[in-house]
Amino acid sequence: MELDWTTFALEIVNFLVLVWILKRLLYRPILKVIAERKAEIQKTVSDAETLRNEARALREQYENRLVEWNRNKETVRNRMVEEVQAEKVRLLAELRTSLEQERDKAGALEERRLADLTRQAEDAAIAQAGQFAARLLARLASAELEANLVELLLEDLGRISDDRRQAIRTACAKADVPAVVTSAYLLSQSQRQSLLEALRSLLGQSISCEWREDQSLLAGIRLSLGPWMLGVNLQDELKAFSEMTQSSRATHAS
Repeated sequence: MELDWTTFALEIVNFLVLVWILKRLLYRPILKVIAERKAEIQKTVSDAETLRNEARALREQYENRLVEWNRNKETVRNRMVEEVQAEKVRLLAELRTSLEQERDKAGALEERRLADLTRQAEDAAIAQAGQFAARLLARLASAELEANLVELLLEDLGRISDDRRQAIRTACAKADVPAVVTSAYLLSQSQRQSLLEALRSLLGQSISCEWREDQSLLAGIRLSLGPWMLGVNLQDELKAFSEMTQSSRATHAS
């Protein structure tokens, strides 16, 4: 078979024309599409990288905020624990103080109650002693006992000090009233005369007397000289004994 160079040349020309046509009409658009696609993919990859970086930054920011939040939470929790502990200590101190005050108050009330009971017992004992002494003296009261008490009064009038004697004289001179002699039993004339002489010696002058009887005295004499009250009788002695006992108990209690 012989090679036809003309045909061969035409085939070459046809092939070149085909190559040019393909390059002109097909290859360039495909390259352009490929380039655009590659650029698009590159842009997508770049956007994805950007998003990943942003996501990483957001995650780091979230983790930092989480750490900070945990730190703040721990700080707040510690502060709350300290405040609760301080409040607990304060409340315990207040409770302890309140209990001590209540205990002191209860002790004071108990002490006062015992003191009241003691005072009531002492009052009852004094009252019973007074009643017993009154009943005993009432049984012992007699005209003979009163005579002895009159003699005792006469002795007491004779032993009055000069200062007191002068005070009684001055008071009786200003009062200008008769002496009142009260007795539980009727005084004899000799007893009255002895009393008048004793009063004359005491006052330095004669004085009239008003004679009275009062059985509540039990036995003895009560002598009124103006503002002065003298005498020896069982009623006044019992009253003085009761007042002295009450005063002594009050002094001991204070």
